Amino acid sequence: MLRALLASGRPLLTRLRVASIPHPAHHPHNVVPILSRTPDLSRGMKVRSSVKVMCEGCSIVKRKGRIYVVCSKNPKHKQRQG
Repeated sequence: MLRALLASGRPLLTRLRVASIPHPAHHPHNVVPILSRTPDLSRGMKVRSSVKVMCEGCSIVKRKGRIYVVCSKNPKHKQRQG
C-alpha cells in the first residue's frame, strides 16, 4: 500500500487526509430520520422590564417573586418581568 501511495503522482499528505478523515455528511451514524425528530412545540416567553396585558385572555400571575403574564388565547403573549 505504501509503495502504491509513493508511486502515485499525487502528494502523499492529501491522499492520506482524504482517506483518514471521513466527511461528517457521509457518515451513516450521523443521519437522523425526519420522523424521529421531536417538534419544537414549546415557545419561550418574552422577558421584559415592564409586562403588559395584550388581550382579554391575558392574566397577571405572581409566582416565586416574579410577575408573569399568561394567556389562554395566544401563547405568544407569555411574558416574565425581570
